[in-house]
Amino acid sequence: MRSNLHGPLSAYAARLHATVGDGHHVASPLGAWLLLAVTATTADPDPAEADEAAAKLAQALGTDLPSAAEVARTLLAAPHPLVGSATALWHTAGQGDGGSAAWRAALPRTTEVGALPDQAGLDAWAREHTLGLIETFPLQVESDEVSISKVVFILASALATRVSWANPFDVADARALGANSPWASQLRRALRSPSEGHRCAIVSTAQAGDVIVHAAPAQTTDGPGLVVLSVAAAPQVPPAEVLAIAYDLSAGAADGAPPAGGRSLFDLPLGETPLWTLTEERVHTWARDGREERHNAVLPCWSARNDHDLTAPALGFLAAVTTLATALALPVEDFKARQTAVARFDRYGFEAAAVTGMAGITSMPPEGVARTAELRFGHPYAVVAVATDTGADGVTGPWHGVPVFSAWVAEPEEVPEA
Repeated sequence: MRSNLHGPLSAYAARLHATVGDGHHVASPLGAWLLLAVTATTADPDPAEADEAAAKLAQALGTDLPSAAEVARTLLAAPHPLVGSATALWHTAGQGDGGSAAWRAALPRTTEVGALPDQAGLDAWAREHTLGLIETFPLQVESDEVSISKVVFILASALATRVSWANPFDVADARALGANSPWASQLRRALRSPSEGHRCAIVSTAQAGDVIVHAAPAQTTDGPGLVVLSVAAAPQVPPAEVLAIAYDLSAGAADGAPPAGGRSLFDLPLGETPLWTLTEERVHTWARDGREERHNAVLPCWSARNDHDLTAPALGFLAAVTTLATALALPVEDFKARQTAVARFDRYGFEAAAVTGMAGITSMPPEGVARTAELRFGHPYAVVAVATDTGADGVTGPWHGVPVFSAWVAEPEEVPEA
């Protein structure tokens, strides 16, 4: 799966973080990419029939639509034990059924499909699928805009994790972050990697020179786990370059292998740099050449909560909304796409969640007059129970339309208290 997804997702992450900017933030590029990939399942599979929206959707995904759709189905059909995932497609009751029935069968089987909930229902869905970390859905369907526009469908994804470190951090004086660190004077305490269980390295990169890497694995028994990778470069390196390096290194981090480009500490000068302090001492060691290398890392605790607008053209949501609107045969004049993401990194573990939503919007119909009839069964009336007998192929059976029970209601009863 990594060979199919890692490259396109890394490229997508670069575009998403670029739209967010260089400030403190957390996001889930996977949550956004997965939403586009679910949309890809509804597109016409015939390349000859692909329209401009499908082409732009494939460009945003970084792969062809059938491949992206298959990745979405595979990920959602085999959920990770430490990363909860969910997707849903809701549309206005009585609408969205006019298109081809093929799109519904092509959706990942775990994708919830149904009538568009109210705001309380959307918020409840967000809470349920993010371990309670996100209280409100990122899109509003009940607002001042209701008078002039109408949400006709929403496609949503949710990802969430809450894990404990296999080996918790130790605590260090915040001054260990370095004399030149602006955080050293702001904080009293920081985290220090334990003597075993975490992985640290100095890595040489083509983009940014030497960077420092820390990997903390989540506590797990056998099978899938989670590794949180931290990467820092020299202060002058642009955040986009550091994020790109982190994505590159994340592929190998999952295997627990030493990162490519790792530097030997005996090839570096002793002393202080903005990224590390290197010292040497005489010790007893079993190292074959008598030269032992040790690493530890000092990091701050951190948390973030952000709401991201995903309507930038490079992120592909206009193409996704157009593609889905075509599949549902719904008129769409505008769209919204947003993501809410939260995360916390501390001594004992890591938790994060993201809910991504996109909505197709149409104008409200012109004003007219509506009449409502409340039918009152206030005197004796007849009842007939009729059987239905329609097969999956639409062919009716012998019971179809047969009255099975009938009644004349002349003695009404009180509604039971229970």
